[in-house]
Amino acid sequence: MRCPFCGVHDTRVLDSRLANEGDQVRRRRECNACKERFTTFETAELSLPRVIKRGGLREPFDESKLRSGMLRALEKRPVNSDAIEAAINRIKKNLLAKGEREISAQELGEGVMKELSVLDHVAFVRFASVYRSFQDVSEFTDMIEHLQKN
Repeated sequence: MRCPFCGVHDTRVLDSRLANEGDQVRRRRECNACKERFTTFETAELSLPRVIKRGGLREPFDESKLRSGMLRALEKRPVNSDAIEAAINRIKKNLLAKGEREISAQELGEGVMKELSVLDHVAFVRFASVYRSFQDVSEFTDMIEHLQKN
């Protein structure tokens, strides 16, 4: 590992621990030349499935699209950013666990709605209204009644 301070390739690992719910390894390192210490994170590089859009177009999974859609639904809602990141990580973990090369946008959207229903009911209804293309108020009331029952 190259030292970020002096650029020398000779560093040693002082400590290794699991991080991010066991999905990463956190390593504390020290440069043998300048003696500066720094932290690195090691993660497995796994490929997420391609997303099949409603029109049949296939595109690579884009975490930034997932994040922006969730943040748009959660705008001005009292939800911790760590909880949002944890939800995004759970969605990605579920996609990887399925082991499929492709997933429908509908299935991905359902996973997002599941996570939003846990985080914030208002954000869930916002997302569902756009995702399911609500046409009138009765669809909103049906969704809200369903939430109140559960």
